Amino acid sequence: MRLVSPGVQRCSDLLDEYRRKGRNQRGERLRFGGVGNRDVYNITAPFTDRGEPVIAGRVERRDSEDSEVMFFREQGGVWHPRRGDPVFPLQDPFFSRIHGELVVGGVETFPDPAKPGMVNWRTRFYRGRDVRTLEPFASGPDGMKDIRLVELSDGRIGVFTRPQGEVGGRGIIGYTEIGSLDELTADAILSAKLLTEQFHPDEWGGVNEAHLLANGLIGVLGHIAHYDAQMNKHYYPMVFAYDPRTHTASAMEIIAVREDFPPGPAKHPRLANVLFSGGLVRKGNGLAELYVGVSDAEAHRIVLPDPFSKFEAL
Repeated sequence: MRLVSPGVQRCSDLLDEYRRKGRNQRGERLRFGGVGNRDVYNITAPFTDRGEPVIAGRVERRDSEDSEVMFFREQGGVWHPRRGDPVFPLQDPFFSRIHGELVVGGVETFPDPAKPGMVNWRTRFYRGRDVRTLEPFASGPDGMKDIRLVELSDGRIGVFTRPQGEVGGRGIIGYTEIGSLDELTADAILSAKLLTEQFHPDEWGGVNEAHLLANGLIGVLGHIAHYDAQMNKHYYPMVFAYDPRTHTASAMEIIAVREDFPPGPAKHPRLANVLFSGGLVRKGNGLAELYVGVSDAEAHRIVLPDPFSKFEAL
């Protein structure tokens, strides 16, 4: 069994393929309370913490990007901040389970010392037995988002990266491996081998979540994005399989579009067509739940065919 890379794929072609399938799926908006007049978006999928399902979400005012990451539990159909949990000054949370520990991360913004008046960013990582024992332990390189971890069957840790700029252009995906969380350093992340023939130079993408499949492949939930002529952003959840043994990625596949979800507000008109892939829960019955941030203003979920089943069957 060997994956065959299809080479560069354009967002427009992936969209055409998605619409040809004619899926009749409809998402639902998640309700959040206890955060005042702030929005909750770019959420994770639910994960079990201290015996109950928890969602981490980005919380901020509509007119600001001064963000906090908070942890929510559901009560009567509404997700409320869980009392006693930490609040982190981060954007766009994610989680993974590595060697029995919970790893949570997000994007930290800070003034760019090389560009007065501008903001830079880095990915920050926390580890602990559960949410309440999380402690910082690692940071990614300045200017890099979408660093994700996955524990492999041999105990090693797969690390997906997304360099931008001189190396990476608008954003491409890289992969490397480390032996333990103590080895997660900026230098290790920068050493990742890059998938240079996946995105067109005018487009970009990254990994949002990685799932180890039963056959040793990695099921990747990510995004592919581009600007249109009016500089509106377009983000789409996509998936592909990655073989860490051969450094080969399968074809990408868009799995949802904005019109699959109820209409709603946007943080800015240019962000109306943004779906941020938060996480995927495989249900074991051929279906999966996809959790997304919508238009940088809301959080939704949708039930769809498990997009990793076909890769696991290879």
